[in-house]
Amino acid sequence: MGKNIVLIGFMGTGKSSIGIRLAQKLKMEFVDMDREIESVIGMSIAEIFKRYGELRFRSEELLIARKMGMREDTVIATGGGTVLVDGNITALRENGILICLDAIPADIFNRVNRKKGTRPLLKKNVSVEDIERLLQEREGFYACADIRVNTSAKNMDTVINDILQALNQMELAENSCLRVNL
Repeated sequence: MGKNIVLIGFMGTGKSSIGIRLAQKLKMEFVDMDREIESVIGMSIAEIFKRYGELRFRSEELLIARKMGMREDTVIATGGGTVLVDGNITALRENGILICLDAIPADIFNRVNRKKGTRPLLKKNVSVEDIERLLQEREGFYACADIRVNTSAKNMDTVINDILQALNQMELAENSCLRVNL
């Protein structure tokens, strides 16, 4: 059974764009949970939030997380708030390695500002300080990650290499633990 790679982290840290490239490099399937939810509901995430609210979105997200947790050999990009629901992390960890992508607030601000209309939890005049506050509030949730990789001031190839190196080190550590325990 091939483990999934589950990318978690705040919006704008690169989960989708890095996930696509990482999946290609590893010859794995790629799934963006937000796109899956949009496909199931038939409307954008912003529309779901506007029409039905965050509670409905989170319930759909939990169903998708459970479905993704049963997959194999898939790179999964989660939404920024996926970690806020314990059931999501439990489901995704079933057969997944959780990798948190981090970035500094200023980089996140610049990245999400370009896509502001598609980010339902960001108000129109969000500031770097707002992002910093949200990051601090969510830090405990992101701490569940098996691996953390910073995406600030790095190109995509560097981030992917950082992830691959961390996965290799994790595998080596697990294998050495297995040998020690035998």
